Amino acid sequence: MIAGHLAALDSSATAGIVIGLGIPLAVCAAAAIIVWSYFRLQAHRADAVAMSHYRKLAEEAVANQQELRTELAKLTEHVRAVEQLMRDVG
Repeated sequence: MIAGHLAALDSSATAGIVIGLGIPLAVCAAAAIIVWSYFRLQAHRADAVAMSHYRKLAEEAVANQQELRTELAKLTEHVRAVEQLMRDVG
């Protein structure tokens, strides 16, 4: 009879230890995952902002390059005109 009571006491003590350690461990694990996910989200947001700035910079570079090509074409025409004038004179 005493052995049965000790066995019941032993299993309830084990269950108490498991519950006493398991619940705080689960809460801490969940908090750690939430914090990790938050900082990962912030990193993705920072990457998205950086990529947005990079795209804007790339678009501006393309626009500037097109403007420079247009100006270079005009300059080339002026140089050709000057060269033709020099050939006609000389």
